[in-house]
Amino acid sequence: MSAPAPGRWVFVCGPSGAGKDSVIGWARTALAGERGIVFARRAVTRAAHPASDHEELSPAAFAQWLRAGRFAWHWRAHGFDYAVDAYYREDVARGRTVVVNGSREHVLGLPAGSVEVVLVTAPPEQLAQRLQARGREGGDAVRQRIARNGDLPDMPGAHVIVNASTVAEAGAQLRDHLLATSHRSG
Repeated sequence: MSAPAPGRWVFVCGPSGAGKDSVIGWARTALAGERGIVFARRAVTRAAHPASDHEELSPAAFAQWLRAGRFAWHWRAHGFDYAVDAYYREDVARGRTVVVNGSREHVLGLPAGSVEVVLVTAPPEQLAQRLQARGREGGDAVRQRIARNGDLPDMPGAHVIVNASTVAEAGAQLRDHLLATSHRSG
């Protein structure tokens, strides 16, 4: 019997306010029965809340896990440390697609050729409205986040999903993309 075809990593990123977490959440629910697609849970040095999609780690615990080699990847964004547990490598080795909720700042440091990037975005005016509606930041901070979008690298080859309508529409685009591209790897 031959070994399964190698799986792949799909790194989903996007600007604050693009609705990335909601789009990923919609696709995760829609693909709940699809055994070939795994949605990675991140470790983050930020407090978790009931709707969080991450495991909260203290900075000391994060540093300890990092030294112990427990992470497949790690990065820093918005003043917090983020990581994906090393055990997800086994899913990729078994031919599965592992979806990671990541940061655009980390894209350039990803292993070349082994990671597909999916960019979830929205028009600048929608980004600003969504950021203001979140209520986490004031007007100046929202303007700075929007302006920062122009400072981040282009992502050639990224699959782009524009979340300008409903979460269901954008989520269905992510679901369909994952299904269409995952079956080629097993």
